[in-house]
Amino acid sequence: MSKLPRLAIIGRPNVGKSSLFNRIAGRRISIVDPTPGVTRDRVTTIVELDPPPEMRDQEPRFVELMDTGGYGVYSAEGGEIDDAGKDLSLLTPDIEKQIRTAAEQAELILFVIDARDGIVPLDEMVAKLIRTAGLSQKVISVANKVDDPSWDADGIEAAALGFGEPVLVSANSGYGTRMLKEALWERLGNVSVTEKPENPEALFAIVGRRNAGKSSLVNALAGEPRVIVSEIAGTTRDAVDVRFDMGGKVLVAIDTAGVRKRKSWADDVEFYSYARTENAIDRADVCVLLLDATEKCSQVEKRLASKLEESYKPTVIAVNKWDLVAGKLTPKDYIEYLTQEFPGLEYAPIVFISAKDGTGLREMLAMVANLDQQAKHREGTGRINNAVRTILEARGPSSNLGTRAKVFYVAQIDVKPPTIAMVVNKPDLFEGTYERYFKNQLREHLPFSEVPIKLVFSERKREHREY
Repeated sequence: MSKLPRLAIIGRPNVGKSSLFNRIAGRRISIVDPTPGVTRDRVTTIVELDPPPEMRDQEPRFVELMDTGGYGVYSAEGGEIDDAGKDLSLLTPDIEKQIRTAAEQAELILFVIDARDGIVPLDEMVAKLIRTAGLSQKVISVANKVDDPSWDADGIEAAALGFGEPVLVSANSGYGTRMLKEALWERLGNVSVTEKPENPEALFAIVGRRNAGKSSLVNALAGEPRVIVSEIAGTTRDAVDVRFDMGGKVLVAIDTAGVRKRKSWADDVEFYSYARTENAIDRADVCVLLLDATEKCSQVEKRLASKLEESYKPTVIAVNKWDLVAGKLTPKDYIEYLTQEFPGLEYAPIVFISAKDGTGLREMLAMVANLDQQAKHREGTGRINNAVRTILEARGPSSNLGTRAKVFYVAQIDVKPPTIAMVVNKPDLFEGTYERYFKNQLREHLPFSEVPIKLVFSERKREHREY
């Protein structure tokens, strides 16, 4: 597949870049908040651009859209120090590097200004940086917050920056968005790809607490500094999708915000970050629960493990920074420790890695691919029937009154997760401890050994064959 052309959205803080990114994408991806410095990494998504009405006979064009941090201000007034006592100004070089990289890699740059504020010195600084870097020919000037024609004259002032007549839009209301998309379609010309991008083999979310090494892991997989890595807790705010090729297969890793106890959340941004993490878990095929080998498991990891269990998500437990403790701990001892800490994920495979050194990453990806295949597998009814019969004969549930469980019908009715429906005489006999035992036994007999299984019990309504 041809490489997708890239569109980078840049500008100073609070001009509505993230809102515009979400508007063009057609869904909420980047966090939108008036606090400066919310967006720090390059947040990307693939967008389909339709041709203008007079060119409807032509194919849509696909592009990779990139949102970037606001240039020049990276923290709110009074918020220069984070909750862990770290100086947020230390992030400045990394954020600006991400912005420069996005601008240099892009075929087109959407330079956004706030029509209501007019051109301010920071806008002129960004414009100067664009010209100094020799990127002027890539720029489309966009005047945002033009909610209706009465603001057109204010938006036109952006032409003074020297990048031609601006496109007037309102990211919040959608005013002018169609004109912007048509302008993008026309400017891309023959550069764009009309072939639909290949769907990834698997999409996996990397979740964990702060500073477990999630961003370092994503960068190691991508082979470039794709997201900012910092000792400052909470550096990653958005859930960042990163596409990469591994052995000819397209995968997407989602770097998520580090999680901590809810009572410790500093502001609304942290709430939005956690919501993005939950959304990443929901849309992922597989999740990687990343642990820091140098730290004991906390309530944060246990809460994440419960979320993964409740969501029936195939999970790889990846123990990062293993290189720092390899001489003190053995894998066997650590596996026993994790079995006690996460009893609900006892079936999940465990891999020991070092994002810094790159060790164990291929094994982790192999596990991700394997779990994805297990979760998608549909087993034949005959083999499921035999497995259920064998399990019940070895140990079947019964009530305190001596009522025996009877199973009349079994079949797999869905995948992702593998879902098995059972018609029984008394569904309550299978609840609680026996249901967990039953699932573990099914994993022993069926090709779902390392993924969650969902059981759906219903009481017999008409005659079925008894096992």
